[in-house]
Amino acid sequence: MEQTKEIYLNEENYPQLLKKISNPPKVLYCRGEILPKENCFAVVGARLCSPYGKQTALEIAGDLAEAGLTIVSGLAPGIDTFAHTAVVERTRLRQGYGGQGRTIAVLGTGLDEKSIYPQSNLKLAQKILETGGCLISEYPPGTRGTQFTFPQRNRIISGLSLGVLVVEAKQKSGALITAAWAKNQGRKIFAVPGSVYSLNSKGCHYLIKRGAKLVENANDIIKELKLGLSMSDIDKKIFGEGVEENLILGALKEGALDIDKIIEKTKLSAQKVASTLAVLEIKGKVRSLGGNIYALSR
Repeated sequence: MEQTKEIYLNEENYPQLLKKISNPPKVLYCRGEILPKENCFAVVGARLCSPYGKQTALEIAGDLAEAGLTIVSGLAPGIDTFAHTAVVERTRLRQGYGGQGRTIAVLGTGLDEKSIYPQSNLKLAQKILETGGCLISEYPPGTRGTQFTFPQRNRIISGLSLGVLVVEAKQKSGALITAAWAKNQGRKIFAVPGSVYSLNSKGCHYLIKRGAKLVENANDIIKELKLGLSMSDIDKKIFGEGVEENLILGALKEGALDIDKIIEKTKLSAQKVASTLAVLEIKGKVRSLGGNIYALSR
């Protein structure tokens, strides 16, 4: 990985929005480039997320990045991971087609490879740097995460950002801590609704009841921020080759489905559906959300 740099509060390249919060870090440790005046937006949520949450985070974070926002999250398992991954994937996919994308991971540990948490996201951290993103922490190299450091880093996630989207969250969660920081900092708060029977929806519904903007797609956020941004002109429609591919893509247009539902909707054989899904995954048109559930890769 790149060498860790130090940026102090009084320096010109310290993030401008973060400077304005009540308790900004006196020093930021970073890998990758900090752009002090970029428009950042945070996407956070549950560590143990559902396929619905995963699909939502991937689509919204990717679309926001294409519109020109830098996506900020915490590199944690679950929604954070998928928010970062969406930007990395879109950036690589759109290279040469006028696309853009950048993501910043704010850690509650030092930025050295031994301290980064979770260790399972070391490769993702490297991909963030390779695609022009940045890793940030207020803790020097060698600092291990504690019950104190992670809630504290959440104020940086919101402090860097114009707003915060909570995709899935239980009633008591780190994502709601980030939302609380955002409220104190005067940032806009957004939340994705979910099933009334899901514990992961409780936190989002709590925020919506208290004034958070209900979000169904990236345009809901773009319109609210009023930055003059718009979605990319790249064609969002996904077409397949042959009848089988188009039947499956058509079945997935309204949302993720498990393989049994795909078989039911398309009337194709189980073997044909499995083989066609494998081909569509290789082509990057469909993604597996785990548990035999599939969704379009937008």
